[in-house]
Amino acid sequence: MNQADLPRWASTFALPLLNLLSALLVAAGVIYLLGENPVESLQILVNAAVLDPEGLGYTLFYAATFIFTGLSVSVAMQAGLFNIGSEGQMYIGGLGLTLVILALDAHLPGWTLIPLAIAGSAIFGAAWAFLPGYLQAKRGSHVVVTTIMFNFIAANLMNYLIILMIPDGQQNPASRLFANNSWLPKLNGLFPILGETPLNISFLLAIVALVIYGVAVWRTTWGYQLRATGLNQHAAHYAGISIKKTIIVTMMISGALAGLAAVNSVMGSTHYLNLNFPAGAGFIGIAIALMGRQHPVGIFLSAILFGALIQGGFDLSLEKPNIPPETFIFIQGLIILFCGAMENLYAPALSALLKRKEK
Repeated sequence: MNQADLPRWASTFALPLLNLLSALLVAAGVIYLLGENPVESLQILVNAAVLDPEGLGYTLFYAATFIFTGLSVSVAMQAGLFNIGSEGQMYIGGLGLTLVILALDAHLPGWTLIPLAIAGSAIFGAAWAFLPGYLQAKRGSHVVVTTIMFNFIAANLMNYLIILMIPDGQQNPASRLFANNSWLPKLNGLFPILGETPLNISFLLAIVALVIYGVAVWRTTWGYQLRATGLNQHAAHYAGISIKKTIIVTMMISGALAGLAAVNSVMGSTHYLNLNFPAGAGFIGIAIALMGRQHPVGIFLSAILFGALIQGGFDLSLEKPNIPPETFIFIQGLIILFCGAMENLYAPALSALLKRKEK
């Protein structure tokens, strides 16, 4: 029994919700074994991440990055491709926007520089995803293997390049601070209740990207070709769709979206390029795509959830020393397990229940 036997609402909303609740139930058991009250811990997490206005600002800030990485993985999955390389593509995207800013922030005004830097992140991310797409389409090299390899190549490349960017007299492995005209405008001017948080206009860009993704995938000819390729490559080929072209273009779009994920943290928060700035956001995008069922609304809600876990987890680990920060990495893994490998765990029971109600 699988999702295909269930109504759309059940496979899109009911199953992910049941899987999420299962992951949280296991997490509650772990928190109890650590000597803490799971209900009280959940209250602290929700208060810190959602109910507190400043905490909500941080939750949305993290979610902006996760939306882009979730979209990166999702658009590839629509074509039947499992892009594990969003982490590396985000890394290289950060390099692209940094090179643009370092070269031009002394010469261009912000209204010109910011779009150019954002374009640089997308172009570099797309370029980094091109070769895995090309190897899959032309040589049959599996994209899972090549994108994992490219993550390590990106990390080591950045370890080398960051040394060349360190300003004279400094030892911190980071580029110089960007000029103010390259900083993304913050949203606390529009929403002062959110306080002094790094939430910036990249969150609005992420919402726009969700809308474009939804329209492009389900309302355009290209989206039909994309989904047809993902469902059955042989049938898509006989329908006149170029499988090789679709794979390459899709991987480049996936890489561009991952590259755009760097905009939030690099241009909107730190304002310089440093090592390991993706901080696992590319891998979290895999969980978001799986849990959100590659749907714009699902991706948005999943990104908010993971943003809340990170923000609420900080406060919870401070208030409850028995709960280490690594616990929330474990919870993320549980969500991936239940929403990915065990996504059809409740499908037979749910299908049987629905059939019983129909009789």
